[in-house]
Amino acid sequence: MFNQFNYINILKILLPSITAFIFGMLITPIIAHYLYKYKVWKKKEREISIDGNTATITANILNDRERNVPRMGGLVVVFATLFSIILFFILSNIFEMNFILQKFNFISRNQTWLPIAVFILGAMIGFIDDLASAQIINLKNKYQEYGMPLRYRLIFVSLFGLLSGYWFYFKLAFSTIHIPFYGDIMIGVLIIPFFIILFLAIYGASIIDGLDGLSGGIFAILFGTYGLISVINNQIDIATLCFVIAGALLAFLWFNIPPARFYLSEVGYMPLAFSLAVIAVITNSVLFLPIIAFPLFATVLTTILQLLSKKIYKRKIFPVTPIHNSFVYIGWSKEKVVMRYWILTMICALIGLSLYLIS
Repeated sequence: MFNQFNYINILKILLPSITAFIFGMLITPIIAHYLYKYKVWKKKEREISIDGNTATITANILNDRERNVPRMGGLVVVFATLFSIILFFILSNIFEMNFILQKFNFISRNQTWLPIAVFILGAMIGFIDDLASAQIINLKNKYQEYGMPLRYRLIFVSLFGLLSGYWFYFKLAFSTIHIPFYGDIMIGVLIIPFFIILFLAIYGASIIDGLDGLSGGIFAILFGTYGLISVINNQIDIATLCFVIAGALLAFLWFNIPPARFYLSEVGYMPLAFSLAVIAVITNSVLFLPIIAFPLFATVLTTILQLLSKKIYKRKIFPVTPIHNSFVYIGWSKEKVVMRYWILTMICALIGLSLYLIS
């Protein structure tokens, strides 16, 4: 399993990851300074839920009126990740005669081109949405809240899924899905709509970015897990990218633990979600993703069930959704919810990794 894995590969994974963490720590004070200077936070408290009704409980749980916490903290993750990618690409080309440094470039057509591309595109769309939410640009939605309208975001998400599926099918000749404990099945061109559904599903969990440290900790665990899966598959470029993103997330998390200095928001969540989805497919483990990333998918499913129950039966299943807010509602402290979600994510990641190994 680990043949061909040597000290060069270990260094290739560790050095860019450490670089991303250190660079993220260094740029955070600068980013935080400008986020506070330009007041990049929601100017209006959240009052309307996704179904158009009054979100009284959610507003009381999430909206801290005693402090203004900026959005766009995800810029730390984006800049730190891209810095490490670009730095080691440049070093490997400048010192191309040096065998070791040449190996440090982890940009490759068949492994990391697409994850990096959707990472950048997701960050760009998320950046626009965050600027609108902070009323720096004017994109009022139908509920008179600021931010990119949901239908526009879903269009972009679907488009990214379409482009990813197109790349896999036509450029990488990828047309199979691995069924756990069964094997690969040929789905042909259906890989394209599969990607669209996958992107929409994982984007639906963006509402998990609500409590200090919650989304940052979960994503750090998820990318660390997929880094291990990539190592098992001897996909070293993907493994390096995963651990680089995890390193950048740890730098973000250093300043996002309670009380949060800033929030991940769309500029952070979109690139993380999209690149994770692509990496899950490339590593042939996409059907393990709902297990490994169970807190994300549980957030989506419980929210959908809540909306359907309210619409059909005119009553709630949970006190409030996203489901993590229900735990706050029944009396758990926000810190307890966050740390237990971290533990749950670690357990789910270990279960998913174990099943992947024996499948």
